[in-house]
Amino acid sequence: MKALVIAIVVTLFAWSTPPVWAADDSKMKDATRSVESGAKKIGEGVEETAKGIGKTIVEGAKVAGEKLKESGKAAEPEAKSAWANVKDGATSVGRSVKSFFGRLFSN
Repeated sequence: MKALVIAIVVTLFAWSTPPVWAADDSKMKDATRSVESGAKKIGEGVEETAKGIGKTIVEGAKVAGEKLKESGKAAEPEAKSAWANVKDGATSVGRSVKSFFGRLFSN
């Protein structure tokens, strides 16, 4: 970015000052064109870099989203079958009944 600013300043300075030597004006114009060409190439490089960074961010966000989906699915409890739910309920009822009668007859 510094090089672009320097190139612009040099170009503006070269165009604003009258040439001291009128006979050798072509060398100055060639140098100015060279500076302008370099500045354009730098601008294109910056543009390509910005596009590359943008694509990297987009792809990174996609991967992060997929990882979040996977981790959310991994955190979900396992689905139980109907029989497993009935069995767990019956076991719970059995424990409650046992506890009730155990307290009733223990006093």
